[in-house]
Amino acid sequence: MTNQYTYSAGKRKTAVACVKLYDEGKGEITINSKKAKDYFTPLQIENAIAPLALLDRKSDFDIVVRVQGGGKESQSDAMRHGISRALLLIDPDVRTLLKREGFLRRDARVKERKKPGLKSARRAPQFSKR
Repeated sequence: MTNQYTYSAGKRKTAVACVKLYDEGKGEITINSKKAKDYFTPLQIENAIAPLALLDRKSDFDIVVRVQGGGKESQSDAMRHGISRALLLIDPDVRTLLKREGFLRRDARVKERKKPGLKSARRAPQFSKR
């Protein structure tokens, strides 16, 4: 692997993906020191590399990702966000394509906190007459 890479971070909910796109790669994807097929399902891999598929550059880069937090689905989306942001640093002209597909948007939905006096975030205790 060459030392020339572009770094970016992607996020979704509580998942954070630190993405490195290595130039002159063969399209190999490593996630948390494992091959992509050993870490994600094929559908999640397809979702994660959707920005590369959109630009038809799947085999142009080697991708090394360190991802943590959330579930596998959120991690896949965080990885997609990180790859999109890294591609934007490499070629700013692809911004309109990536933005139109919604790849540059961070999905910030997180679990709402529990409020005092309630059973969960909004669920009140059952009313008792006696």
